[in-house]
Amino acid sequence: MTSESFEKMLTGGHPNSLGRTIEVVDIVLANSARLSDLYNCYFSADEIVRLRTSNAIKRISLENPEWLVPYIDKFISEISKINQPSAQWTLANLFQTLSIFMSEAQKTSAKKILQDNLENYTDWIVLNNTMDTLSKWAIKDSILKEWLLPHLEILARDPRKSVSGRAKKIKTDLM
Repeated sequence: MTSESFEKMLTGGHPNSLGRTIEVVDIVLANSARLSDLYNCYFSADEIVRLRTSNAIKRISLENPEWLVPYIDKFISEISKINQPSAQWTLANLFQTLSIFMSEAQKTSAKKILQDNLENYTDWIVLNNTMDTLSKWAIKDSILKEWLLPHLEILARDPRKSVSGRAKKIKTDLM
């Protein structure tokens, strides 16, 4: 086991590479007490560290989602304010994964964050992940569905095929 900080482990290399992300995930999976050290990497000045932190948190959520329940309020109040696409697309994934653990107030806040992201972000991954989460919630939320459908109509005309194709499919599925 390494004595390096997670921030140091997640620094450097090509931005599109995982670097040592998997190593960090394995350390946290072996010792859940280290999750707070990883979470704090979201506040690094280094954009690559924040990107890899998002990747690591998402991987941990898939293995042990219950470990992230104490962080739901922090995701809503802190991570949602990070103006970085990787943080926002990860939030969409985390909110979907963690929704079964969320209170109604948390779900309402998460929904507002994702609606804002769908209206204001242009990053294709943020849009795709946000559409996915909102559409799953809209199945049981007619007000959200009513809000989402016109946004999907707009996104269905996006020049990026991944965005327009996803919007068209989701719109069809919701109709």
